[in-house]
Amino acid sequence: MQPIDRPVRIGVYGAGNFARRTHIPNLLKLPGVQIVALCDIDAGKAQAMAKEFSVPRTYTDGHAMLQHEDLDILYSIVPAFARSDVEAEAAARGVHLFSEKPQATDMATARRIDQAIQEGGVLSTVCYRERYRPLFQEARRLLADREIVHARFQSPRPLPQREADIPAEQRDNWHHQMDKAGGPAFDWGVHAVDYTRFMTGLDITAAQAFYHHPATYNKPLSCSFNFRFASGATMTMTFTSATPTPPPEEAPFLIFFEGGYLGLWMYDRIEMNGQVVYRADDFDPWFEQDRVFVEAVRNADPSKMLNDYRDGLSTLAPVLAGWESARRHGELVDVPAFAAA
Repeated sequence: MQPIDRPVRIGVYGAGNFARRTHIPNLLKLPGVQIVALCDIDAGKAQAMAKEFSVPRTYTDGHAMLQHEDLDILYSIVPAFARSDVEAEAAARGVHLFSEKPQATDMATARRIDQAIQEGGVLSTVCYRERYRPLFQEARRLLADREIVHARFQSPRPLPQREADIPAEQRDNWHHQMDKAGGPAFDWGVHAVDYTRFMTGLDITAAQAFYHHPATYNKPLSCSFNFRFASGATMTMTFTSATPTPPPEEAPFLIFFEGGYLGLWMYDRIEMNGQVVYRADDFDPWFEQDRVFVEAVRNADPSKMLNDYRDGLSTLAPVLAGWESARRHGELVDVPAFAAA
């Protein structure tokens, strides 16, 4: 891998909101970057976005884009269920890979992409952007010499839509299909697991989960994950959709260690044993991660990157293992074995 002494050429795979509102605007702020092509299964959406951002070419097939474009980076921003061999082909062609999260809805697909990355010798990252936010970095520093006992993440949300209230023309939308969307515990659950891993330095070895999903609702009303870290410490992760007015505020992340606890309030402050020890300034982790990754590719130097695709598998596997546990009525799942199966 050699540094790039010309504009970095980027292809964007997926023309959804994350591409339009975050990644493409961020990339266009960086000097020496060209977005040369945009791909989406919806030709009209791809063409409209290409016109908005002056992207010269569009495609409806990711493989065709890889075959016809000379890319340095592929930004893969398609939903997790739609991950395919496009990412693996990109890596095999020597194209560096930025992968939105979650990486896939099954470990086999994610492992196949990871293998292509390793064989292709390309740089990769997964969009766990909060690793770049100083708030989370400070929490990691504060916990560096602590013996973790238990970590807790909780996310109260309003009630989801009732199935009967979803317009007929929207019912085929993947957002309303649990096997594709996974609900909040998949979409944001991977964030919660990743940032807990980042702050504590611990990996998860066992997972168990339960879902409460009445048939009248299009998403679960609650789910509870129990995790065990390699150290023997424990973690709980809960998502509850019940009321637009949740109980009085509690820190979303609460990490107990021997002798005390740390509370992280997104995206505002850190408390240690009830005392504020850090207040956050405004910061855009989306832009910072995009900037760091592009510069890593440009300079052939990944030293400032905070994760790669393989590390992301250690975040994805516990959540998918919990999903599988719920299908098995709460059976305990060995995460390393599940990840390798």
